[in-house]
Amino acid sequence: PMQILTYMNGKVKVEETELQSRVGFLYPVLTHNISLVINATRECDSGQYMCTVNVMDDVASMGKNVAVINLTVLVPPATPTCRLKGSPTVGANVTLSCASKKGKPSPAYQWQRTAPTTQVFFPPAQDQARGTLKLVNLSLDMSGLYVCTAENQAGSAECSIILEV
Repeated sequence: PMQILTYMNGKVKVEETELQSRVGFLYPVLTHNISLVINATRECDSGQYMCTVNVMDDVASMGKNVAVINLTVLVPPATPTCRLKGSPTVGANVTLSCASKKGKPSPAYQWQRTAPTTQVFFPPAQDQARGTLKLVNLSLDMSGLYVCTAENQAGSAECSIILEV
């Protein structure tokens, strides 16, 4: 455990940590609400936070004055990279792949063809966890613009690839 913020003898002290310039009490301490605020949250701020209140000369509250909360900072997916594996010729099989380097929790991937006609894909052709789309027995009418969307609770991002059969 690392102490990050203290109120003692009427003074607030912010410890020298990575949070130093971004942390503080949400309200004046004497309002009896000692909520913590973290500005400009980062993924590395995720973790367990513990609040301990010690009232001088209050022996009865020992051990009952601790609250613990787990913080998970969500991260939107970074712009994914779209790739084509295989030879896009009539009758062949290809795999379109989509991967985002960042995202917490891990993003789910959804492929769709937007041009010349819209088409949405489902398993087993599409693997939402891996970001792959398998196209089998290619035909000329499978040519078009394919868009992959990477999405989690924090946001979404997309990439696209043109398939020319």
